[in-house]
Amino acid sequence: MRAWETTGDGRLRAVERAVPRPGPGDVLVGVTVCGVCRTDLHVRDGDLPRHRSPVVPGHEVVGTVAEVGEGVRRFAVGDRVGIAWLRHTCGECAWCRRGEENLCPRSTYTGWDADGGYAEYAVVPAAYAYDLPADLPDEQAAPLLCAGIIGYRALRRANLPAGGRLGIYGFGASAHITAQIALGQGAEVHVLTRDERARALALELGAASAGAAYDAPPVLLDSAIVFAPVGDLVPPALEALDRGGTLALAGIHLSDVPPLDYQRHLFRERTLTSVTSNTRADGEELLRLAPRLGVTATVTTYPLEEADTALDDLAADRVHGAAVVRIGDLRP
Repeated sequence: MRAWETTGDGRLRAVERAVPRPGPGDVLVGVTVCGVCRTDLHVRDGDLPRHRSPVVPGHEVVGTVAEVGEGVRRFAVGDRVGIAWLRHTCGECAWCRRGEENLCPRSTYTGWDADGGYAEYAVVPAAYAYDLPADLPDEQAAPLLCAGIIGYRALRRANLPAGGRLGIYGFGASAHITAQIALGQGAEVHVLTRDERARALALELGAASAGAAYDAPPVLLDSAIVFAPVGDLVPPALEALDRGGTLALAGIHLSDVPPLDYQRHLFRERTLTSVTSNTRADGEELLRLAPRLGVTATVTTYPLEEADTALDDLAADRVHGAAVVRIGDLRP
């Protein structure tokens, strides 16, 4: 099969590999599309510790089951499934037992600990694959499987009150999906981002305002989410919160946060929280909710031969909305 793998020096290389085989409890998926996530950049560039090298990146995978491993009853050959970032948890630790499997210290991840979806085939434990809604096209499903799930969890962590005012810092793949969810649930959304095209998209989607990244929003915010991996945004985002507001940091990687001033940034019961991975329940809820709210990802597509270009474009902020790599035959 054709695939892309990391080189260990901040690049990807195109390779030919043997098609992997599913082990007990696994399914082999013929990949149709794979979304391109900023976490793939962090894996490629070494911002995250190397867990496997080389590794095939990609964890927003949509495809069709080509083979099932021993003991698999949940899926059959021909079923359409999604593969996301969270790949396995122990099921035994305190966090798993209380429904917080995203905090499992023995968790593993697609495209980091094991090969992902920048390839014609990928293997995943059946228990961690998603059954995709029949009316959700492949290219729309892919961005939901990480950008959407993480954004949805970030929105929940931000404790946005009903009809509240939400600030969104950075407006890429995850943010533009999250904004639609919040708007669909009755929120007033204010977007702060450096990209003029992203600001235009935010207004097109229904945001009440769209300003530059370090601007103050026109109103005080009940909640805010920082999607951009820029620690310098944390102080102004905290300062923009109203009394009792919550700021959620959505990225797996963030540059250093400048010193905070207690009175300006944290007093009046403002809360600063982070987001770590997701639970399978987050993904299942989002896949039910997004079609009902009419969430539509703005997608820029690339052929498999240009997966490295897609990552370079993402790094340079040249991607409008979400990037998706086309690999096999698409389901419209």
